[in-house]
Amino acid sequence: MARWETARLLAIALAAGTAMPLAAEEEITATHRALSGELAGTLLGELTGDGPSVLIIPGSGPTDRDGNNALGVKAASYRLLAEAFDQHGIATVRIDKRGMFGSSEATANANDVTVDAYVDDVEAWTEVMLDRSGGGCIWLLGHSEGGLIAMAAAARDASRYCGLLLVAAPGRNLSDVVRAQIAANPLATPLLAQVDEISERLKAGETVPAEEIHPGLLPLFGPQVQGFVASLFRQEPAELLAAHDLPVLILNGGKDIQTPASDAELLATARADAKLIVLEDVNHVLKLVEGDDRADNLATYGNPDLPLAPGVAEAIAEFIGSAR
Repeated sequence: MARWETARLLAIALAAGTAMPLAAEEEITATHRALSGELAGTLLGELTGDGPSVLIIPGSGPTDRDGNNALGVKAASYRLLAEAFDQHGIATVRIDKRGMFGSSEATANANDVTVDAYVDDVEAWTEVMLDRSGGGCIWLLGHSEGGLIAMAAAARDASRYCGLLLVAAPGRNLSDVVRAQIAANPLATPLLAQVDEISERLKAGETVPAEEIHPGLLPLFGPQVQGFVASLFRQEPAELLAAHDLPVLILNGGKDIQTPASDAELLATARADAKLIVLEDVNHVLKLVEGDDRADNLATYGNPDLPLAPGVAEAIAEFIGSAR
């Protein structure tokens, strides 16, 4: 079993001192032969062979490089992480997914992707970062669904990575995660049997016609996204994590209502040497939540003025430092 560490949210010494000015941000790009245009990202800090560097892989849906999307998420979690890491001397590249935002020219159809395609993009970014730094390795930080992409990238070829930083990453097959999220809404109970049927058909390589899908499930399982969803459902997080011996940090919030801390504990069982940290009052977008009111939790998703919860960036930076 991986070590279980319950971390109370404590302000660190950095908070008591004077933070250093942020390094200048730089727009950078990557590409590879499968793309029709460039992938876009933001570099904060200096990529060198001596200092650590982190590629931040975004979570599900139309989530941009800062951690925001048009579905009401304005928490800017990835930008805040990058700024906090800069204070620790850690360079970051945060990215827009192919077909979206600054990477919109990379492909004509942002839905025409698979896990393997996103891993190709991670490898392209890795090459750019290693070229800029002159060698070494980079850390992969995957948030939520991005954690699954990070795991898949390391399972394909671990040689260029320093380790994995899995933040609110799924520990179960994503079909189980999706089902649990749907089941959390009592009004959706009649749809669960169809959710199970669609999931099994997609895992088996079938397609499901739109007319056979309840309208309420079309955003999740519509024909336009079935290829990607099927590729997600064929990934087993424990198997991916067990495919290499890179250092692994598994960090989750105790108030995460999308990827609960039980997922982190389950994921940690795949690697006896993984470090598991659960921050009790932190939610999915890495903000501090007091109490158990769901509305209060969700309100943090739309508030870009809230800082990261104390302890999040510090725990990751400490792990990077200890593993070097």
